[in-house]
Amino acid sequence: MASGKRPEHLAPPEIFYNENEARKYTSNTRMIEIQLKMTERAVELIALPEDTPCMILDLGCGSGLSGETLTEQGHIWVGVDISKDMLDVAQEREVEGDLLLGDIGQGMSFRPGTFDGAISISALQWLCNADKKSHNPVKRLYTFFSTLYSSLSRGSRAVFQFYPENGEQVELITQQAMKAGFTGGLVIDYPNSTKAKKMFLVLFVGGQQQLPRGLGTVPGERGVPGQVSNTNARQRSKAARGKPLKKSRDWILEKKERRRKQGKEMKADSKYTGRKRKDRF
Repeated sequence: MASGKRPEHLAPPEIFYNENEARKYTSNTRMIEIQLKMTERAVELIALPEDTPCMILDLGCGSGLSGETLTEQGHIWVGVDISKDMLDVAQEREVEGDLLLGDIGQGMSFRPGTFDGAISISALQWLCNADKKSHNPVKRLYTFFSTLYSSLSRGSRAVFQFYPENGEQVELITQQAMKAGFTGGLVIDYPNSTKAKKMFLVLFVGGQQQLPRGLGTVPGERGVPGQVSNTNARQRSKAARGKPLKKSRDWILEKKERRRKQGKEMKADSKYTGRKRKDRF
């Protein structure tokens, strides 16, 4: 997508998604098909329990196309969007979800633990723009993620399919998500394909969860960025605060010294302490 043609460069979302644009989304067969596929993939990534109706939050729900997929799979959903015209079309189509008009950058006021998961299709990148003088993307992203975090049940996931303009936007978004309490990272489907490549931010609420593998990637294949965990980002953050990286030589030496002070017997330090051993076959 050329930089000058990105929708978020043309107008704020509540203006860009006017009545004409809203109706285009429900009449264009190609758009509907793409939206359907991305929603099905997002629902797959939030890993909901089988045969159990769940309460899902659809962020940037638009005209309700993604919500229809949730309904077909037996889930209950609430949709939030900033475009009144989009929501008007959703109401005309008599979608089964509850619809709310709102700016997610201002945060959300749902009760803690209301939702079993959240999805968002092609909306997250809009929060990186400052459409008004009062808009600060960093603050808006943090407000959004922190209120989203509280509205999700523990152990649940939030999955965002989005179109970042550059690496700086990816970093900005993931930093604010982690600051709000989430863990997780990027899942990239078909990373080597120009047309099929899709990026998903998969966020976890509490607990240890395995980041899913991107479609079109081979386990163990080098150079294929099917997963981008935020562990490295957290380690860089620790290093910036003067803390040694986990399992580094300095970290091991500090740990051994603490144990010696606790009266525990430790092997003497040597030039081999903290040295990474070669893999054995």
